[in-house]
Amino acid sequence: MSQQLKGQVAVVTGASRGIGRGIALGLGQAGATVYVTGRTLQKGMSKWPGTITATSQEVTNLGGQGIAVHCDHRNDSEVEAAFKRVRDEQNHLDILVNNATSFGETPGSRGYDPEEPFWTLPISQWDEILDVGLRSYYVASLLAARMMTLRQGGIIVNISSGGAMQYAGNVAYGVGKAGVDKLSADMAHQLRQYKIASIALWPPLTRTEKIMAFKENYDLKKSYSPLFTGLAVAALASDPKILEKTGKSFRVTDLAAEYGFSDTISALA
Repeated sequence: MSQQLKGQVAVVTGASRGIGRGIALGLGQAGATVYVTGRTLQKGMSKWPGTITATSQEVTNLGGQGIAVHCDHRNDSEVEAAFKRVRDEQNHLDILVNNATSFGETPGSRGYDPEEPFWTLPISQWDEILDVGLRSYYVASLLAARMMTLRQGGIIVNISSGGAMQYAGNVAYGVGKAGVDKLSADMAHQLRQYKIASIALWPPLTRTEKIMAFKENYDLKKSYSPLFTGLAVAALASDPKILEKTGKSFRVTDLAAEYGFSDTISALA
């Protein structure tokens, strides 16, 4: 991709690894300044590989400017501090991607069992998925909107999934994703007059670190790299007619056909 987003400022939440990392790299490849938020600042802070420090450096290596911001999206004061830093350093925000998610005791953390009854799982799973997911999307969006409305423009992309419309192996997960799609639609209703788009995005099966840890349970021939979703976000942020899409949900694979990008793992090898 060209540097079509050079001069634009983005926040990608939960970008230490996985789809969030792929999105940060996609925006960096397009020339954006990307604030990479997450809890994993250094190696050893999580059982999973990846840190916000490493992701931000990769963004810079690809031609953007990566900035790591340690932030727990369960903690409103830390989130407020992160957005204050963006405002103080950049004085504007063009792109917010809400991706930070906690899955609690889901099949992905126990081993794959999509039919495990919800009543056998701890109630805390609901809180994990709805707090760091739906609620954290809302909090980050309202803080972003306070900056975006002043400049009359921007885009908020909320990472959702087909679980918003069909059973996806976990009750709390499906409810959370349905909420994300509704949040996107309702925010669009109020943000349209300020020329700010609000969109829900459904990534395909993606070869994240967690998926690869249980790869025997997936048909990876039908999977994509994390960067694929990053290319979709960069394409949306570059679309001069983006307001025609506001309030809607889109599959990444459909956007690839529309915008003409294809999957690549060159930046994620």
